[in-house]
Amino acid sequence: MTILARPRRKNCVSPVYFGHQFVNLLLGVAGENLMGAAISSAPTTFSEHVFKFLEKVEHRVASNPAEREAVFRLRYDAYRGNGFLKPRLDEKLYDPLYDSGPMAWITMTFVDGELAGTVRVSVGTAENAVLPGLQVFSDILAPRLRARQTIVEFTRLAAKLSLSSARPELPYIIMRPGFIAAQHFDADFAVATPREEHIAFYKRAFGAALWCAPRDYPGLTAKLACMGANYPAVRSAIEARYPFYKSTAAERAALFGPRDAAPDGRSPPARVLRLTSSGAEVSSPA
Repeated sequence: MTILARPRRKNCVSPVYFGHQFVNLLLGVAGENLMGAAISSAPTTFSEHVFKFLEKVEHRVASNPAEREAVFRLRYDAYRGNGFLKPRLDEKLYDPLYDSGPMAWITMTFVDGELAGTVRVSVGTAENAVLPGLQVFSDILAPRLRARQTIVEFTRLAAKLSLSSARPELPYIIMRPGFIAAQHFDADFAVATPREEHIAFYKRAFGAALWCAPRDYPGLTAKLACMGANYPAVRSAIEARYPFYKSTAAERAALFGPRDAAPDGRSPPARVLRLTSSGAEVSSPA
């Protein structure tokens, strides 16, 4: 099923953000090899290429039923297309608890106005946090939450298969909002849950450590590992290697709201942002 984004509004610009877990849902093994070759051979050239690609990219937080449904269908297509999910009559991949959590943001990535990818960002600061990883890796994550360490977790990453096969840089684009969310919420750790064959990629590209070997994951046919990165320790090195992951306070607030906007740190995601060669532009939908 082809998922199309809403047409671009005249004079309306949107953000360039994000990241996650799951190259496997975007490109598969062949795609990962393309990505590895790109970043290992010429990281500067790769970053320049991504910056140029960003001119076609917009990001926003899904904030209405139509946007959320488009995301749930895109997830389903990606997971089914890679054999990670059994057929469902409604052809949607929706997690009521985690998609509607008080500290969850469903990001949408558009390329030339078409919905190309999505990833969910969840933030936890205490043991009662609503984090997807707790359903499988509570023995790994709960002690950190009890210690009042902030975890930003990236889950349900998916991309339109026809675009991801032609755009090896797409996973990096989709992961950018997650990376900057970790900065926005002062994360102690950024957490992802990849398949076993992609553990090496997360170690190499994002400085993530293997916290737990792959385990069965509810609703999926694949086992997932738990990986975490000490965000304050790795952030500078990652931004040096991939300059397109740098962000401003305005960019971060455009997606995730001002930090002091509400008790849960959120504000209505009405503003959109686009990254340009001259800087970030923020506006309200027309």
